[in-house]
This record gives sequence, structure tokens and C-alpha cells, in this order.
Amino acid sequence: MATVLRRATSGNPSFQDALAPFLQQPGLPFADVLSPEAIEQAFADRGGLFATNAVFSTPVVLWAFLAQVLRDGKGAACAQAVADIAIYMQQVGRPAPSGDTGDYCRARAKLDPAALADLVRQSARQLDAQAPDEWLWHGRHAKLVDGFTFTMPDTIDNQQAFPQLTTQEPGVGFPIARACAVLSLATAAICDLAIGPYEGKETGETALLRTMLDGFQPDEVVVFDRCYCSFLMLAAIAARGLAVCTRLHQRRDEDFRQGRCLGDYDRLVTWTRPARPEWMTPQEYEQVPETLTLRMIDFDVKEPNRRTETITIITTLTDPDEYSVEDIAELYGFRWNAELDIRVVKQTLGLDHVRCKSPHMVELELWVTSLAYNLIRKVIAAAAAVHDRQPRQIGFTLACQTILSSWMVMATGCYRDLETFTEGALARIAANQVANRPGRIEPRAIKRRRHHYPFLTGPREEMRKERA
Repeated sequence: MATVLRRATSGNPSFQDALAPFLQQPGLPFADVLSPEAIEQAFADRGGLFATNAVFSTPVVLWAFLAQVLRDGKGAACAQAVADIAIYMQQVGRPAPSGDTGDYCRARAKLDPAALADLVRQSARQLDAQAPDEWLWHGRHAKLVDGFTFTMPDTIDNQQAFPQLTTQEPGVGFPIARACAVLSLATAAICDLAIGPYEGKETGETALLRTMLDGFQPDEVVVFDRCYCSFLMLAAIAARGLAVCTRLHQRRDEDFRQGRCLGDYDRLVTWTRPARPEWMTPQEYEQVPETLTLRMIDFDVKEPNRRTETITIITTLTDPDEYSVEDIAELYGFRWNAELDIRVVKQTLGLDHVRCKSPHMVELELWVTSLAYNLIRKVIAAAAAVHDRQPRQIGFTLACQTILSSWMVMATGCYRDLETFTEGALARIAANQVANRPGRIEPRAIKRRRHHYPFLTGPREEMRKERA
């Protein structure tokens, strides 16, 4: 039997070890996206490097935290993370920690969320920069925008930062946060995120999107749903040299008798500036143009055995010779990918309900989950480039499982042939293509019943006293 050769390790564990499970091998496509040096520099710039000579150093804690958010169930517990670190330390010939999770949790809290946010944005930019032209839309990068919510443990600190719904009784609901995500159409990476409370002034998705507008690159196309479709939002996007494609807001009239005709149900229309909102200063309002010339298009969505739906699109791509009605319809149709990407983050990576019990740790978990998601997307992009696929044709869950199955092997260097190991992993990932199942209908019902416990209708302390 062949002997497994272990890579000789010397010195302290590094960010190279933290990135190794994500097939960080020179020569592969996208291998230089988010290099170990870039991660170390990001934490150094924020003063976030700690415990370089101890067990729980920044690279080791980040490596274990990434493994936590990629797993589910008991594998996502802090005890499992400490067990992973103990095995890793034994493999590299360093002292292993005890089974106590306290030291790990305290070290994890030292991670800087701003540094993690920088790494998420940097990884998405680097992936987009290296994306081949065939992954783009008409040679342009398209960014998809959508919002989502997630809940967290019911602690006093979480309730203060992210209050539960006002319609729920105290002690019954969970703290809830609203998030707005910007995703790349080409690579499906998370380009930026903004979070805030679910309710209150300036906590809506449009308010969160305004905080991220400066992160877009010129000449990109922004695609979002009709809840973002307002004069001020379109003006702010156009002022940054960006194009936009969105569905017409339900409160705006669809009148194809106005404007200049470009074709059947294809017209140039003029919108006028509304009154100044409370959140905008007079100086900012004066910078907004008084009118916008936009293109309004109607197209029909037809699916077998379903009623035809007519959708009205508003876009700043006004040249019909360069962008046909079919092109614009195709572009808006890609918006649904944002829903699928967010579903992956919430369900596969467990962001639907985070585990951390303080607002600081909730923010950390959000950004570490986003970083893990982008690193998986980097591996998928590499598999797509090697095997002539589109990244969105490859399943995310199997890619995540492939990386987790080799987590300790790659981190500690316990493999026979790294090149063969990596080629096999990329081939398995690329072979798992997402099926095209149009018109698929499944009953929203389950066969296996859950436990028939009643719902908690009051604070747990009061309910406990009633049963005493």
C-alpha cells in the first residue's frame, strides 16, 4: 500500500493553511483570488492579527470559523471547531488545545468584521476581473440586487440591535435583521452586503442599497426588482455611470401613449423629479436631474400550462440597435438568479437563522459566511473554467461537500499527489450540473411529521413558572 506523504510544516500555522481546503493551488484558474498574503494584509491593516505564537491565532480561528459556517447541525458547533483545531495541531506537530470552547469563542470574537467585509468585496472584484467574456452579458458585468431577512438567538443584546416584529409578544419572537445583497451575474459571488433592523426609518431595502452605491464599478449593469424602481434610485445609479434594468413599480402607470415610439411596446419616456424626501438634504436634492429619459418595454412571459404574464421593464439602456427587446427581457430574466443565490446562502450555509448571541458576533457570522460562500464560488469558477462550463451551471451544494470532505487533508497536507487530488475534486464539482426543469411543480407539504409541541405563546420564564 502506498504511503501517504505529509507536507513538512514549520513555524506557526498560516493563512495558506486556512485557504488550502479551497484548492489554492498555483496554476489553476482564479488561484490568485484572495491570496494568503491579501488576507494577512487585510487583518494587519485593521489591527486584527492576534496570538501569533498561541494555539488560537488569527489564521487558525478563521479556518475553524469557515468550517463552522460550511457545516450544519452538530458539525457547526464550537465544540466541533475546537476538535478540528486539536486534530490540526496534532498533525502539524504543535500543542493541541483542551476541549474547552471558551478560549476559542473569545478568540473568534477578536476577528475584525471590517477586515472580513473587505475580503468579501475584494474576492468578488477579483473573480469578476478574471471572468472570461462568455460569462458576461453583452461584454458587461451585471450585478443583481435583492434583499432578505434572517433571525438570530433571542438575547437582550440582539433584541436591542435587531428588535423582533412589533406584532409579536415580548419573549415570543426572534430578533430579525434585514439585509440587502449585491451579487455578480457572471460568478454568483457576493459583491457587497448591508444589514440593519427589520423595522424603522431608513431600514428598507432601498435605504440599504443606497449605502452600497459607491461600491459599483463604472459601466456595470444593475438589475433589481420593482421595489427599488424609483426616480431617485435610478438617478443615483445613472450619476455613477451605471446602467439599470428593473421592473416598473406597481404604483407607476404603464402608459404607452406617451414618449417616443421605438417599436411595438417599446418607447422612450420621460420621468420628472419628485419632491425632496426627508432623508435627502437640500444640497443632495439639487444635484438630482430634473428629468430622466428611460426606456419602457412590455414583454410576455409564457410557460407551458401557465397563464401568460406581461411584464413592464424600465431601463437606461435606451439604444434599440445595441440592445433589442429580447436582450433586455433576457437581462431582467437573470434577476431570478439572485433569489437562487440567496436561497443557497440561507439554506445550505445556514444564514436563515444565525447561531451567535451578540450583535458583534452576528455581524462576524454574516461576513464569515459570505467569505466562505465566495471561496466556494471561486472553486466553482475554477472548475467551470477548466471543464468549459458556466459557473451557474454547476451545483453549489456538492462543491461545498467536496471541500468539506477534504478539509483536514488539504489543511494539513496529508495527500499523495496534490495535482491529482485537485484535478479529481474539480472534475467531480464540474460534473454536478444544475438540471434545467422548467415548469416544475411540487406540493408544499411534508410526509414526515414534526414533533407536535405547542407554540410558545409567552416569555419562557413566565411559562416555566406556570408549569412549576
